[in-house]
Amino acid sequence: MNRLERLESLVAAARAAGADAADALMIVGTALSVHRRLGKLEHLERSEGLDLGLRVLVGQRQAIVSATDADPRGFQALAERAVAMARAVPPDRFSGLGEAGAPPALDLELDDGTDPDAEALIARAALAEEAALAVAGVSNSEGAEAGFARTEVAMFSSAGFAGEYGRTGHSISVTAVAGQGTGMERDYDYSSAVHLSDLEDPAALGRSAAERAVRRLNPARMRTGRRPVVYDPRVAASLAAHLAAALNGAAVARGTSFLRDRMDQPVLSPGLSLRDDPLRRRGLRSRPFDGEGTPTAPLALVEDGVLRSWVLDWRSARQLGLRSTGHASRGISSPPSPATTNLWLEGGSGTPEALMADIGEGLYVTEMIGSGVNGVTGDYSRGAAGFAIRDGQLAEAVSGITVAGNLKDMFLTLRAAGDLRFRRGTDAPTLRVEGLTIAGS
Repeated sequence: MNRLERLESLVAAARAAGADAADALMIVGTALSVHRRLGKLEHLERSEGLDLGLRVLVGQRQAIVSATDADPRGFQALAERAVAMARAVPPDRFSGLGEAGAPPALDLELDDGTDPDAEALIARAALAEEAALAVAGVSNSEGAEAGFARTEVAMFSSAGFAGEYGRTGHSISVTAVAGQGTGMERDYDYSSAVHLSDLEDPAALGRSAAERAVRRLNPARMRTGRRPVVYDPRVAASLAAHLAAALNGAAVARGTSFLRDRMDQPVLSPGLSLRDDPLRRRGLRSRPFDGEGTPTAPLALVEDGVLRSWVLDWRSARQLGLRSTGHASRGISSPPSPATTNLWLEGGSGTPEALMADIGEGLYVTEMIGSGVNGVTGDYSRGAAGFAIRDGQLAEAVSGITVAGNLKDMFLTLRAAGDLRFRRGTDAPTLRVEGLTIAGS
């Protein structure tokens, strides 16, 4: 009995136990990771697991149970337990299965067929750490980590959906320490890819982490005031994530999004767009169907600065009188909820240097600390570190800074460079925001 047949059997057991509708999800995964520090292997871990989730609906009452055993002999008891739980919870008039549909007939290239062993991962970690330690000014290392994972997902629904897909993931990260005593600074770099051939060079990542750490030595403080702030792409992606959070259908339906009344109105500067594409080939978060079995498709959330869509699963879509955008995310033991996949901000042009050329005094942010964002009002306040900008050029390292503003205003003044790269699943180019309050010395 293959995976889909097992899931079909589990859903049938749920229907026999009294469920009006049901869906089942199976996730099978293997993972291998190593951590190397100062030339010694500190950690080697391999894990294998199978997780099974069953969601049942009795009228408008919903319950979810999970298990780690896919033996059909236990399905009746699992289904009966789920149905009993559903009968005991309050009804939810927006609950229900997703509408059935066939996944797109596309090869998303989500499995590269590789299966690296521990020696291969150790060698990658060694290349990264040794390259970092070879950079002048580096005094220590927090180590390098390399990993591999293969995940296989299968889903069956009584609404008529059946589908499965597999994916691989490769990763490497390295953290370098520069300086001595209380003057030490650290920084990192990393890469993740679906295909090993797309993983960035470990030695280049090591050198990047080390050079970043050395540049951060002897940080100063900045004067408090309102100035332009430029976000390095590594942290600019957080602004795209904040915007996506405000477009999440669950938050909009609850009335807890500061953009809840802005549909078809400007929310970004003209020329900028926010897009999500679950069908990107080799994308870190690509998938042919979502957590409710809804086929996925590219989505324009913001086009030329104007808000065009929310991020929706079926529950939030029903609350808003709309249809799912195919963005349900689901864990084995949790209900579906809306979430983005491969998200990015596009529309910039020119170089980062040109973007900051007219700034007399400002801040270039390379690290953000904390998560001080109010999703209801858009108020924004986060710790930051990076470099001062003086006369259009990067100057001394700075730290111990807080940047503050309101995301509604920030997004409308946003300017972008043309250096977008797809590296992290949520991506943005170098971004500039006008008139943020910088609290320093």
